Amino acid sequence: MNGSRIAALGHYQPARVLTNEDLAGLVDTSDEWITSRVGIRTRHIAGPDEPVDELAAHAAAKALAAAGLAPSDIDLVLVATSTAVDRSPNMAARVAARLGIPSPAAMDVNVVCAGFTHALATADHTVRAGGATRALVIGADKMSDVADWTDRTTCVLVGDGAGAAVVEASEEPGIGPVRWGSVPEMGHAVRIEGTPSRFAQEGQSVYRWATTQLPSVARQACERSGLAPADLAAVVLHQANLRIIEPLAQKIGAVNAVVAKDVSESGNTSAASIPLAFSKLVERGEITTGDPVLLFGFGGNLSYAGQVVRCP
Repeated sequence: MNGSRIAALGHYQPARVLTNEDLAGLVDTSDEWITSRVGIRTRHIAGPDEPVDELAAHAAAKALAAAGLAPSDIDLVLVATSTAVDRSPNMAARVAARLGIPSPAAMDVNVVCAGFTHALATADHTVRAGGATRALVIGADKMSDVADWTDRTTCVLVGDGAGAAVVEASEEPGIGPVRWGSVPEMGHAVRIEGTPSRFAQEGQSVYRWATTQLPSVARQACERSGLAPADLAAVVLHQANLRIIEPLAQKIGAVNAVVAKDVSESGNTSAASIPLAFSKLVERGEITTGDPVLLFGFGGNLSYAGQVVRCP
């Protein structure tokens, strides 16, 4: 085999929906204030009895079913998350136990909002090198656990959820070369730290970085796959906020692409946002098998990673 491909996708969100009107009862905010600044109207919030690995396992089970595979067909589990409560067992091992995957390599990847695209690249490299045959790549975060519900600038952003992809060996590469990197000296601009852990960010710094520095990086990801931005059928950026997604997508130059805007109904779900939005595009039939799709994650550590994939 000369490459790997995404065989199937799945996603999961908790049942509880928190609206902007609900948030207005918690902090000094309003629907107009939130939608005008970040474009978010609703978000899904997990309950205390819904841990990260449960969200991840639901999404992964759907991806397995869509691929027509059994848990025993998986030999690598990667979970991108930054909201794991415990150090061990990690989320990947917990997900494997929930699904009954017998003996996988099981690793967590913590690159915050760019976690899924980092994990996808890792799975692609591993499968192509012969280290795994089929991988579950999951992005799952419970951002409500780390939200400061007294800070109206950040609590209005966050949501909970998970998305998953089954990656398998293929004769033709369906996952393009990754373009990744970071700006470590600016890592403080997005933080989940302290005891208890709390999410905080320097919003204006992140906005300027994302909208001015990242368009050229995203275009480079297209070039590494031998495509021009105009060739893309869809662009799935990290669902941070519409004020970042819309100008970034425009500057990339993907003039013929569907641009995922799941942030409006799901909020910022960190590592879950890209597979969640991608899975929904496929489920709704907005893109079809073989379509080239740019996935591009960015955020915590001021890390970024992107690649062009073929729609399953």
